[in-house]
Amino acid sequence: MALELIPTRVRKRFEIDERHHACAILANDHPAEFADLMGCLEQFKLPRSEIVYPGGSKTKIAARFDDYLYARSWNVKSTAVEMMVDGVPRNVKTHSIDLCKGRVACEVQWNSKDGVFSRDLTTFRLLHEWNIISVGVVITRSDELQDIFAGLGWVKDKKDKWQRVASKYGQSATHWSKLINRIQGGDSGMCPMLLVGIKKECYFDDLPDVPTDLTGPKE
Repeated sequence: MALELIPTRVRKRFEIDERHHACAILANDHPAEFADLMGCLEQFKLPRSEIVYPGGSKTKIAARFDDYLYARSWNVKSTAVEMMVDGVPRNVKTHSIDLCKGRVACEVQWNSKDGVFSRDLTTFRLLHEWNIISVGVVITRSDELQDIFAGLGWVKDKKDKWQRVASKYGQSATHWSKLINRIQGGDSGMCPMLLVGIKKECYFDDLPDVPTDLTGPKE
């Protein structure tokens, strides 16, 4: 089975799925990129401090994936596609990927609006059809993390207002079920896809001396 190409210690800590033999293509045709991705997953940990940290344009969690892969020559890739009609350029479209090395493209979606899955998967599909990439990779959070979020009580956001930690990670944000729904809906077409979900086994409490407030804000 192709998923057995993923190291056991990675499969224990992440939800893993594939489409169109992505694991075999990565391991056999793109071993350097495959090694980078497995190394990134093997060292990844999910600390409580980053889960409860007030949100922003890019979370610390997603940024750590970027930093690891950027250090190994992964880069942002933009591709412009131009349609010519009677010699006149029309409908110029640019497709951008956050992490790309060789013919492997990767997007990390920790807690974005779930519509970005359709955008990312459509980009992978098009770039694969145009023979620009061989494999697309999406890393997101597993549904089971919601149980951890629910147990972390309340925190203050950047505007100093109280909010439940779990409310930061709603059902309309990116997570495993939303990704699989779009994959099953055909958004990625025939592009080989490696799908990765961050599981509870990645979590650790780096704030053991900070009590969890489950009762909410006090008047």
